[in-house]
Amino acid sequence: MNFSEVFKQSNQLCKVSPDGKYLATCVQYRLVVRDFNSLQIAHLYTCLDPVMHMEWSSDSLFILCAMYKRGLVQVWSLEQPDWHCKIDEGSIGLVSSRWSPDGRHVLNTTEFNLRVTVWSLCTKAVSYIKYPKACQKGVDFTADGRYMALAERRECKDYISVFVCDDWHLLRHFESETQDLAGLEWSPNCCVLAVWDNCLEYKLLLYSLDGRLLSSYSAYEWSLGIKSVAWSPSSQFLAVGSYDEKVRILNHITWKKITEFEHPATIINTKAVVFKEVEKRPVVGSEDLSIHQLTVDNSLFSTQSKYEITQLPAQVPVIKPDPDRANPKIGISALAFSADNRFLATKNDNMPQSLWVWDMQRLSLLAVLEQTAPVRCFVWDPRRPRLALCTGNTKVYLWSPAGCVSVNVPVEGSFQVLSLFWHCSGSSLVLLSKEHICLCYVEAEEEK
Repeated sequence: MNFSEVFKQSNQLCKVSPDGKYLATCVQYRLVVRDFNSLQIAHLYTCLDPVMHMEWSSDSLFILCAMYKRGLVQVWSLEQPDWHCKIDEGSIGLVSSRWSPDGRHVLNTTEFNLRVTVWSLCTKAVSYIKYPKACQKGVDFTADGRYMALAERRECKDYISVFVCDDWHLLRHFESETQDLAGLEWSPNCCVLAVWDNCLEYKLLLYSLDGRLLSSYSAYEWSLGIKSVAWSPSSQFLAVGSYDEKVRILNHITWKKITEFEHPATIINTKAVVFKEVEKRPVVGSEDLSIHQLTVDNSLFSTQSKYEITQLPAQVPVIKPDPDRANPKIGISALAFSADNRFLATKNDNMPQSLWVWDMQRLSLLAVLEQTAPVRCFVWDPRRPRLALCTGNTKVYLWSPAGCVSVNVPVEGSFQVLSLFWHCSGSSLVLLSKEHICLCYVEAEEEK
């Protein structure tokens, strides 16, 4: 592995363009666009206020910068740096802003979710969509960019509207059989819309594009319900994580449960491999302590770590949640399928230091990664069955079917990796600390 030099960023705002050619970062008022290969600055833009949200258009030609405190959105062009666009929502305020799939419309949600405003960059036309619901995930586009599903709340009932993105006309409008809709998500093949209720009621609904209810699923009643939902890239599986520490896998033919994955405190599955991170502090002799190393080279004192395979049965560290506090730290909060559909990674909140990897061909537990600190972020390589994760320390971790590796980020000063994401080619990782970014290049030997 090789690492780049460190660059500044603010508010974790760092995005690679969809075509993979550029890296955009925000530093307070400034938007810096770099060539991804050379890391040389290609464009530099100055916004009117510190940027709170930044997003690339789908064709990598425009960048949207939202400044929520001032109710402003600025759009910048890479092809014509002199051209710019400013959208001012005025006194009605702004809580979120995003691109439409065509990269030529901006969707702004006003304060108190009064409406969604659709601004056209080409014709300057404005459309308004009323009653958007304030929920975990209330808007989603199909993968082909043709349709948008929007959760609405009116007259104390949940509704779903499906819009055609070409001209924003309403295709379907129907009532959702939810008490308090928490989120919705299209399947990758654009055929099915998954809708789920809030945590007080376990209910998952599956609708067709024309608004027909295909199926309804409820695993249990009178207890906290769904916490996370994820489609497999092939749309064959729908994984549902819940507060009872289980993941249920539904199939795409009958929409019935085909299996459920439990997260026990004691692992006795003989086919699973438990990788435990073990830290080791280097012993430093007096002859190693030069003034230069003391002031510059923090790697001299950094804790090294490696993975050891634990003998089964193995105990997984468990934290008992506080029953008197809202949003208890229990249940499956994160799910992610690998790009080839072969693996599913899960995180159980009351086992924060462990990451579970499941084999979707055998429908069984494959590996558990037990870290020394809580897992903050994990993400699959978009090209290969390889998983990257971080725990808020100075290391980045990689898992593949071949095994695990722990790598220290060798930069000056302390670089604590708080989040990370892959480049679309799968050849490199972008690592983010509180105020900086660093690129991690994966070598050819590790790609095989």
